[in-house]
Amino acid sequence: MLKSKSLKALWLFVVCIALTIASSSCYNSTDWRITLNDSTLTDAQKDSITFVGKKHYGINYNFIITADSLNFISQEPEECLQGLIVDSFSLYKDEPIVVADFRTLPNDSIDSLWVKIAGNEYYVGWIHESELHKGVVPDDPISQFIDIFSNIHLLIFCIVVFLVAGSYAIIRIIKKRAYIVHFNDIKSFYPTALALTVAISATLYASIQKFTPDDWQEFYYHPTLNPFVTPTLLCTFLVFVWIMFILAIATLDDVCRQLQSFEAFQYLIGLSAVCIFNYIFFSVMTLHLIGYVFLVAYLILAIYHHIRFRLKK
Repeated sequence: MLKSKSLKALWLFVVCIALTIASSSCYNSTDWRITLNDSTLTDAQKDSITFVGKKHYGINYNFIITADSLNFISQEPEECLQGLIVDSFSLYKDEPIVVADFRTLPNDSIDSLWVKIAGNEYYVGWIHESELHKGVVPDDPISQFIDIFSNIHLLIFCIVVFLVAGSYAIIRIIKKRAYIVHFNDIKSFYPTALALTVAISATLYASIQKFTPDDWQEFYYHPTLNPFVTPTLLCTFLVFVWIMFILAIATLDDVCRQLQSFEAFQYLIGLSAVCIFNYIFFSVMTLHLIGYVFLVAYLILAIYHHIRFRLKK
């Protein structure tokens, strides 16, 4: 029975990949960009559309402050460039702000683009765009998750967790032949499928960053959980994220049914370490264009090892 369920899980994984490729090809978004061909638009409207198309946000866009504080000037930015005395004020972490206007000053040596924000009815001021983006995140939970997940400190934390968990798992394997994915696996394909899906997702994520960064910026400022309204590569990535979520639930259920509490905990720790390694390794390697070779080899070896392991059982 377990062997049959594992085979079904393997076929399900293969079918999911096939459907992902097919669906991402069929449901490609027509165009995310706003056209300027409308003759009824005024010059100001065209400037605004051009700004939105280039920066992916515009007037009335909402941010949340993530820095401890941000400083804004109350007067016009031209007065600041002329060396005049200007008033300033600060807004603090977790405060919402909204974009009210923008202005380009070519003679500004720091940053030619200024953004006017409104904190509330009492606080309206200007700031360099480069300074603004260092301390804000879009007011959307998906964008905030992306911001946290892309944080270098989180990456370092993941590396530390992997080293600790990986070392612990290896010691357990050597001493007590503990269960761990790819080495001494349980009678389920779900953990292997989850690890493979993480590797594929990491490869797709890095591919988007390298080949279509503009699409990723658009997604960051206007996120969606519906993959079928996004371009092909991003659509494929989002579908795999959904598959990853489903596989994680199936894996947790299967592990808890097949192993005792402490063994299940050990197995999940080891699986987490493998998934963290896959995310870091394939993200970095894909940016250098050799991640695709490693991914193909990993897919073949992982599936081959699982089939061989199941036949031995």
